[in-house]
Amino acid sequence: MLTADRSKGFTLVELVITVAILGVLAMMAVPLLEMTAKRQKEAELRAALRQIRTALDDYHQAWLDKKVERIEGASGYPPDLESLAKGVPDITHPERRAMYFLRRLPRDPMSTEPDATPAETWGKRSYASPPDEPQEGEDVFDVYSKSPGLGLNGVPYREW
Repeated sequence: MLTADRSKGFTLVELVITVAILGVLAMMAVPLLEMTAKRQKEAELRAALRQIRTALDDYHQAWLDKKVERIEGASGYPPDLESLAKGVPDITHPERRAMYFLRRLPRDPMSTEPDATPAETWGKRSYASPPDEPQEGEDVFDVYSKSPGLGLNGVPYREW
């Protein structure tokens, strides 16, 4: 015979089962959240690489168009990444106004160095460097991530 007092509330078994179900659901959600965060960082990496590489190509085109000072024997690429955002003088303009190729230099989203400047987070390849062994040099022909990680597509971030 049930009394009115006993029919109110939940039993200990019901509460334990509910907590166990919530725990299982939370354990299933954590990998999904981690995957989403990694996918977002990879999208940021793609966008940053595209932005910097476009700026490098624009600088080179300005060099070919003789808007940037030409030095004998130079490749036509900028000496460093910072000059893309700091600007370079337009030698075709009477006032030598600055030409900017980036509003700001993006950081490598895969970098784990919080104190590094944005330029220090990227690996740089000079024009004279072979593609399979990128090395820094007198100019910046290309950039890559220094991260040793592997992308969701199975390709190391260094090769993006």
